[in-house]
Amino acid sequence: MTAKQIQQVHSTTPQVAEELRKMIDTGFPMLAMGLISYLKNMILVMCMGRLGSLELAGGALAIGFTNITGYSLLSGLALGMEPLSSQAFGSKNFNMLSLTLQRTIAMLLVVSLPISILWFNLEPLMLWLHQDPMIIHTAAVFCQFAMPDLVANSFLHPLRIYLRCKGTTWPLLWSTLLATLFHIPVVFYLTFTLRLGIKGIAISTYVANFINVLFLLAYIFYTKEQNESTLNKPLATTNLKPSASLGEEWMILLRLAIPSCLAVCLEWWWYEFMTLLAGYLDKPQVTLATAAIVIQTTSLMYTLPSALSSSISSRVGNELGAGRPGKARLATDIAIVMAFLASTFGILLTTLGREVWVKIFTTDSEVLELTMTVLPIIGLCELANCPQTTCCGVLRGSARPNIGAFINFYSFYVMGAPLAIILAFVLRLGFKGLCYGLLAAELACVVSMLVVIYRTDWEKEWAKSKELVGANGEASYEDLIIKYKGEEFRFCIEDGVDLEK
Repeated sequence: MTAKQIQQVHSTTPQVAEELRKMIDTGFPMLAMGLISYLKNMILVMCMGRLGSLELAGGALAIGFTNITGYSLLSGLALGMEPLSSQAFGSKNFNMLSLTLQRTIAMLLVVSLPISILWFNLEPLMLWLHQDPMIIHTAAVFCQFAMPDLVANSFLHPLRIYLRCKGTTWPLLWSTLLATLFHIPVVFYLTFTLRLGIKGIAISTYVANFINVLFLLAYIFYTKEQNESTLNKPLATTNLKPSASLGEEWMILLRLAIPSCLAVCLEWWWYEFMTLLAGYLDKPQVTLATAAIVIQTTSLMYTLPSALSSSISSRVGNELGAGRPGKARLATDIAIVMAFLASTFGILLTTLGREVWVKIFTTDSEVLELTMTVLPIIGLCELANCPQTTCCGVLRGSARPNIGAFINFYSFYVMGAPLAIILAFVLRLGFKGLCYGLLAAELACVVSMLVVIYRTDWEKEWAKSKELVGANGEASYEDLIIKYKGEEFRFCIEDGVDLEK
């Protein structure tokens, strides 16, 4: 085999096509699932609006509070199992795969306890901060009746990640679709027929999530997985012994979960920070309404990078666990190219489609004018946000969430936040200044992420994977040194590659 052939082992057209197929097969169900979840949230807000302005205001406050103090923490902590699960599956360490699932569920259930105490005491806390008593009471009722949803999410997030890390994403889509189809009539029945009001909305949410959990558990325990069972038995018969409560493996999970949580929360909280600042600008009714539309817009656009991030995290982890660092690098390159292409959707929505989109939410002339002015800036943010979110997935899959957390911190809070305040309040650009601050944060984030990703030593990451999960790629990966005309070429022999001696 010639030197040129050796260097081309990782970049043949069939390999690129195969990797692209795997990315789409994994990512498309995640994208569809994100859109269904977005629709579900819009239905909740619509029901609150039909109940009245007080319920809408209280419900909006409750949703923001539960997102900041609860759901963001649970979803972020659950992501700590991604590198362990994906690399364990790639290395065929199925015992670690099962134990990681159990430990993550246990961790989230423990974390849910202080969160539930906080939710239960929302009313006295907010009254101490001199908020409107009627709005606070409505929000407190929602939070108290939504507390069981913490338990549902403590199971739902790990189960989704568990299946996703095995490349099994279509069941996630079907379970979400079925749960949402069940949720729609239930929320209307509880809210309007039984006249439970805001309580019915909260109850319907956790009922739908528990149904989703049951669907996923049924799939896991009664479906045969060829990739996991050499005995071809249902997963219900595999070894699922309870894990130890202490030990080094628990510490590894926590060391991955905490920075993963920070990486998610730091970016999530920035949007709430922007909404808070919007309330201090001139004409706060207009700026807050615009902020609400912007957040709805970014939530819709985020479904694309979120699906890519989840997909590439699993792919990178699987390939590193299987001992194929070259394929992990190839998957990363393809995912980042796809991310830049996908970001054009956000630009088109916020430029060519902005007028139609904004009129879905409001007919107020001032809100229309301001929102249509700032949406193109938000579109530029998406040009950076889509690749940087995808890069976060690469870092998670290679067990480096601490780098993502650090980059998010200095990008959004050291650079973005001060610049946003200066532009909005000192230079008096108003809400546009806040959006420019977000753009600066996103640009700093994506540049930093890309530098880290393209300086990655993938063979070193494979070696780290061996230490983390006992990766074993002997069947498909051989680290060889070939002498050719006095030079050394280091490469991987992938399955099916025929070498000429």
